[in-house]
Amino acid sequence: MRKQYPDALIEQALKAAKSRGNRSIRSVAEELDIEYETLKKWLQRKSVDTKTPKESKEKRPQDWGREEQLAALMQTHGLSEESVNAWCREHGIFPHHLVAWKADFTSGASVEAAQDQRSARTLKHENEKLKVELRRKDKALAEAAALLVLQKKFRALWETEDK
Repeated sequence: MRKQYPDALIEQALKAAKSRGNRSIRSVAEELDIEYETLKKWLQRKSVDTKTPKESKEKRPQDWGREEQLAALMQTHGLSEESVNAWCREHGIFPHHLVAWKADFTSGASVEAAQDQRSARTLKHENEKLKVELRRKDKALAEAAALLVLQKKFRALWETEDK
């Protein structure tokens, strides 16, 4: 039967194992009266969890949607500069992003402009891919032409030797 451990004990064991200094994991497990293999699995699972990208509340400013931008502007409207800075730190943006978003909303910049920028970016990326492919094909064509010319010269050389 598997033994169930409370989450608080797991967290305490992980903290102790990570701050063990030059002691072994086995000694930490014995000290906490936990099986060595169990603690080892917890450490491995925790390292896998930290490696996988977590969904955090902080996003890049360009990932904020129009509704989120409007909500942010409404929440920060009327706050002092100090309060706005604190709010921005909590949400992972800078105050100048709020200013830019406000300018977008007041100037009438629409979602179409953002979509145009995205489509222009994708078209530019596709264009670069096509240019690379075109250069590769040009090089292959030049090599094939050079081989044909050399083959022609080689045949001409052998025909003159035969005569």
